[in-house]
Amino acid sequence: MRKFLIILLVTVSANIVAQIAYEKNVNQNPIFRQLGAASTEPSFSMKGYWVWCSSVIKGDDNLYHMFASRWTDSLLFHPGWMIASEIVHAVSENPMGPYRFSDVALPARGAQYCDGRSTHNPRILRYKNKWVLYYMGSTHPFGEPTVCEFSLASKWCIVGRSNKRIGVAIADSPYGPWKRFDQPVFDTRPGTFYSFLTSNPSPVIEKDGSVLMIFKARSYQGNSGYSGMCFGLAKAKNIYSRFQVLNNNQPVLGGEGQPEIEDPFFWKDKTGYHMIFKDHVAKYTGEKGSGVMANSSDAIHWKIDSAPQAYSKTIRFTDGTTQTMGQLERPFILFEKNKPAYIFFATMDGPGGFENATQSWNIVVPFINK
Repeated sequence: MRKFLIILLVTVSANIVAQIAYEKNVNQNPIFRQLGAASTEPSFSMKGYWVWCSSVIKGDDNLYHMFASRWTDSLLFHPGWMIASEIVHAVSENPMGPYRFSDVALPARGAQYCDGRSTHNPRILRYKNKWVLYYMGSTHPFGEPTVCEFSLASKWCIVGRSNKRIGVAIADSPYGPWKRFDQPVFDTRPGTFYSFLTSNPSPVIEKDGSVLMIFKARSYQGNSGYSGMCFGLAKAKNIYSRFQVLNNNQPVLGGEGQPEIEDPFFWKDKTGYHMIFKDHVAKYTGEKGSGVMANSSDAIHWKIDSAPQAYSKTIRFTDGTTQTMGQLERPFILFEKNKPAYIFFATMDGPGGFENATQSWNIVVPFINK
C-alpha cells in the first residue's frame, strides 16, 4: 500500500507540474497561445498497427487527405518503423477527423530499391496539378525478423538506420498511382554532417517551383558510431530534381557540441521562414519532448523565438481534462487561408519511452483563431 501511495503521489505531482508549465507557457509563444482543445478520440488509428507521423492536405473532392506511417504492432515500435513502415492514405470530411483508411500509398517494393523495405516521415504538398509526397525510405537485404531476434542492436536495425534516405513520389491524384524513383532525391555525402543518414524531410515549394527543405541528419563517427541529430537546409530546382545542401555544407541548427534536435516542421509566410521542432533534451524549453519555435529571414540563419516553447507534451482535451502524453512527435500544421488552423501530432500512451507504450495514434489540436 505504501509503495502504491508513493507512486500515486509522484504521478499526481508530475501532472501538477506539467499543468503549471502548460499554463505558464500557453499565453507566450505565437503558436502555443492559439492552441485549443483536442478531441478525446484519435484522429487516426488502426487496429493491429502502430500509427505515426501524419501530414494532411485538402483535396478537390472537399475531403481532407491524411498521409501517415503504419507498421505491424507485432514488432517493437522502435525500431520497427526503420524496417517495416509503409505510408498509408486516409480521408475525412472534417480536418479534426476521424480519418478513414483509404489505401496504401507507398508499400514495400523489394530490397533492391533505396526505399524498398520501409517508407516513413510523409510530407504531402501540392504544386499546380501535381500531388507531391516527400518521405524517408530505407532498405535491407534480410528476411523478415521474428520478435525474439529484433532489437536496436539487431542487423535489421543497424542496416535499416544507416540506409535512411529522402525520396519523393508524385501523382495526379491523392489516391495515386504514385510515381517513385529508383534513387533518392537526397542522399548522404562522405565527410559531411549528413554522411550517415538523411531523414525527416520538411519542404517548402517556392513561387518559382524550386523546393527548400529542412532535413534531419547524422554523420559517421568512426567506423561504428554516428553523431547526434541536427538540421540542414537543401534546395532542389523543382519537384523532380535532386537536392543540394546550402550553407556551405554546414548545419543550420544543431551539430557538433549542440543539443540534439529532431522532427522539424518548416513553413514560410509574409514575415519570413519559421520552424517548430522537438526539444529532444529539454535544452530550449525545459520540457523534454516539447516543441521549440525558431524564425529566419533566409532559412539559413535561425533565431530561437523569444518565447521558445511552441507546444507541450501536456494536451488539453474537449472534456476539460489534461494529459501528459507518453510521446508527442512529428508536428504538422495545416494552414487554411494562409493561417495556422490545425496542428497534428503522433502520440502514444504510457509514462514515456517507446518501449513503454501499448498503442500509438495521430492526434489533432485546433487553433483558436483559425
